[in-house]
Amino acid sequence: MQTIIVHLNGDYLPVGEARVSVNDRGFLFADAVYEAIPAYMGRCFLRERHLARLARGLETLRIEADVAPLADVGDELIARNDLVSAEFSVFYMQVTRGAAPRTHAFPREAVAPTVYAFAKALVRTTPERWERGFGAITLPDQRWARADIKTTGLLPNVLAQQAAVEADVEDAIFIREGMVQEGTHNNVFAVLGGEVTTAPATNHILHGVTRAFTLELCAGLGIPARERAFTVDELRDAEEIFFTGTTTEVRPTVELDGRPVGSGRPGEVTRALSEAYRRAVAPEGTVDASRTD
Repeated sequence: MQTIIVHLNGDYLPVGEARVSVNDRGFLFADAVYEAIPAYMGRCFLRERHLARLARGLETLRIEADVAPLADVGDELIARNDLVSAEFSVFYMQVTRGAAPRTHAFPREAVAPTVYAFAKALVRTTPERWERGFGAITLPDQRWARADIKTTGLLPNVLAQQAAVEADVEDAIFIREGMVQEGTHNNVFAVLGGEVTTAPATNHILHGVTRAFTLELCAGLGIPARERAFTVDELRDAEEIFFTGTTTEVRPTVELDGRPVGSGRPGEVTRALSEAYRRAVAPEGTVDASRTD
């Protein structure tokens, strides 16, 4: 079995040799942010957008760390883990405030942030599985009010995703005061009256990179699209529902809370957007390739 190589604080080493202090604030408080970038045939997609979001999260949490070197770290990890020819992989990075004696306030003395990263292959959804569609449930949103920060504090997401697993579906959708927000690890869209609709980019959802790119695809394809608040009742009456995300790509939901969505099969709008996304990430893709590196 190939040894997995990770990056930790400037060093490349086997994953079994990586060590983080028990006093690390990421471990003690989830005082950390993370980012994940998809890669296709070893090429990171929309990398600069992902790094910019990581930088915004660090700035919001007042963690001083330079994200620019992480671009090269991703390329190096992809190469060292033999992922250059992998159809689909992910580059994950996480930055914590660093190790310091446990106290809720920031350390009085400056400490170095902890920077950890890895890359691994992913199994892409096959066309046959995609055609069958996926299921989802709705759940009350019990997260904190800054879901726009991509923090590692994901316990409500973990519990919601476990509820989806126990319901034998793939996704859970957070509902806050009757309004649709997002999934546990992806953004959700609905086709309502022929219009692609997704929740506005407030503090209650993550401002997904794939979400924004999908809205751009809508514009390029001439598909009406709008960011607006919409209710769970509207979601249940939607013609189509789909999720977008780094590892999700564009994925159809054909069952919600045990009831079929629309015809109970992937819809034409979802299909068109998924095909456009796959063209964009393919080696021969031509959709603004300058943004992919």
